[in-house]
Amino acid sequence: MSKHQEYEKRTEQLILPILEEHRFELVDVEFVKEAGSWHLRAYIDKEGGITIDDLTLVNHALGDRMDQEDFIEESYVLEVSSPGLLRPFKKPKDYIRNLGRDVEVKLYAPVEWEQDGTKYSDKEFIGILKEYEAPSEQTVTGGTIVLAFDGEDTLEIEIKNIACIRRSIDF
Repeated sequence: MSKHQEYEKRTEQLILPILEEHRFELVDVEFVKEAGSWHLRAYIDKEGGITIDDLTLVNHALGDRMDQEDFIEESYVLEVSSPGLLRPFKKPKDYIRNLGRDVEVKLYAPVEWEQDGTKYSDKEFIGILKEYEAPSEQTVTGGTIVLAFDGEDTLEIEIKNIACIRRSIDF
């Protein structure tokens, strides 16, 4: 595990009790360098959406705990943020929460598929997330989703082939 992954893991350990107390959900923690500065970001959410007051509360509480623990060697900016409506799926609960909804899927490489008797080769799809099978605990690979399109057409995609999947919102 890299030093920066260790920072993310320890930050998760510090923020989880805060989030559990307020019934918030941890979406992700990342430690990244942008424009020459390190940023420690915690993305949080809750049913019905996170508010600015929620973000402020968690930011102050986490900041206090980070100051007490003081385990990050680099100077950094602490940010507690909403993941946004169009956040990529990262965890099984993201897939499960979006079953039956329109999703946008981008693959690493095109796949051959057929719709209404016509053959296609694409790497970007918008469809309804009909099924989700999580990867097994024993392997890194495995797991699939099934997308449904107009009519009876469906497409099964292995999760390892997905570069990005998120909700599709029509604005």
